[in-house]
Amino acid sequence: MPQQERSNETRAHILEAATDLFARHGYEATGVAEICAQAGVSKGAFYHHFPTKQAVFLELLDGWLAGLDAELEKARAGAANVPEALVSMAGVAGGILAAGRGQLPLFLEFWTQAAHDPEVWRATIEPYHRFRNYFSGLFQAGIREGSLRPVDPTLAAQVFLSLATGLVLQGLLDPEGADWLRVTREGVQAFLRAYARTGGESGHR
Repeated sequence: MPQQERSNETRAHILEAATDLFARHGYEATGVAEICAQAGVSKGAFYHHFPTKQAVFLELLDGWLAGLDAELEKARAGAANVPEALVSMAGVAGGILAAGRGQLPLFLEFWTQAAHDPEVWRATIEPYHRFRNYFSGLFQAGIREGSLRPVDPTLAAQVFLSLATGLVLQGLLDPEGADWLRVTREGVQAFLRAYARTGGESGHR
């Protein structure tokens, strides 16, 4: 096996082991030794790829966010207008919940660590700011195309993110409590009733 391929495989094993151990035992209770034992690698191999346990933790967060980014862009690319894109993005919730149900302790660890670790806090809050800017830009695009009312796009993005975050958290904490994909779709549709232009309004400004 080529060296680069072996290196990539070792890195993947470390991340898989860390994901499982953080979710089952928590970040604080999991040490580098436990990760190495489960991944079947030496500490030297671990530190070749990651300077600290925290670096593994943050890469797991980055990987999850990168997958979410890709799903959102796919939903946006396939939509005819912004309201349609937002409804399509509600369907992304199903994948988020499916991925997160087995890893709820890991998500909670992210938030717990962020409360007392400035680096993790920055890594956690930065995506929120990025998503806020992303949806603010999306609302601006909807206003320009005439599909959304001329509202404050940043405020609309903050409200939308609050709705999305709350629905995902409920789905993770109480997976059998409702059909969360349906609830999410209907929640986004209710949101759009307040922000979308109606048929009687002019299509473009």
